[in-house]
Amino acid sequence: MKLIKKLNLLTAACAFALSSAPALAQEVTIKAVSAWAEGNFFSQNFEKFVQKVNADGKGSIQINYVGGGAKVMPPFEVGNAVKSGVVDIANVTGNFYTNLLPESDALSVSTIPVQEWRKNGAYDYVNKLWGEKLNAHYLGRSIDNMPYHIFLKKPITKPDLAGMRLRGIPIYRDFFQSMGGNVLTIAPGEVYTALERGVIDGYGWPVSGIFDLNLQEHTKYRVEPGFYNTEVGVLMNLNTWKRLNEKQRAVLTNAAIWMENLNLENPKKWEDEKKRQTAAGIQAIVFSPAETAAYSKRATDAIWESINKRSPEHGPKLRQLLAR
Repeated sequence: MKLIKKLNLLTAACAFALSSAPALAQEVTIKAVSAWAEGNFFSQNFEKFVQKVNADGKGSIQINYVGGGAKVMPPFEVGNAVKSGVVDIANVTGNFYTNLLPESDALSVSTIPVQEWRKNGAYDYVNKLWGEKLNAHYLGRSIDNMPYHIFLKKPITKPDLAGMRLRGIPIYRDFFQSMGGNVLTIAPGEVYTALERGVIDGYGWPVSGIFDLNLQEHTKYRVEPGFYNTEVGVLMNLNTWKRLNEKQRAVLTNAAIWMENLNLENPKKWEDEKKRQTAAGIQAIVFSPAETAAYSKRATDAIWESINKRSPEHGPKLRQLLAR
């Protein structure tokens, strides 16, 4: 009788332990979006990341990728969607959420490879800042080693944009304005129409990606050299991140590191991209050596002055960690 009683008590204790185990010990599904449409160049590495997580995380964690671009939500709202928890994870550039986190522009002028961030303290500093100001965990960088360029409908003979209207985002607004350009903020999906209707004379854009939106149809020139370092990162709502167990976090982190390494061959790819642009009728504008040096210096000075002005506390430290 006593033995039966003990067995009953043991059974009850086991049942209680199982029922009170964290829900996340079982497989969980998190919701993901991209600031760009599915298949777009800026979504591709993220989509590979999603596939890897879903393959490696079976029985532990899965990502429900609902798509991206304006049909899902306005690109400039993605950062806030992560902050508020409307989505758990997102592929988005820091340039789209500077209204929430002014320091995010620093990621797009980094010259230290992202692979070193986890060694030199940059990754920890970024996550502390992103956590405090954006309620987000910066999981990894999906786009790296990619310069921006100015693309134009008509040529210029020197670094002078006076009287020209260009599509821009906060990261290079000050740079364009320092050369006399008028900057308009236009969502990526609306740039083609703006060019077609003559609303803008050109635009700032990463060296790759213009063919995804058929921008080459209204583009005649690309200004050399490129500037800055295009950043697209994978953000995760911090509350969601904290609810995950160690195994689930490891699946995401390992996939993020794998994703970052996809960018190591990018510099070689851009030469092919420029050849494709040449074949499409886009000519390179090259300044004199002195003008080129002044142009590059102006770009660097403009953005760091802006970052330090907006964030005197964190700007200098971010430059120390992210730029050589």
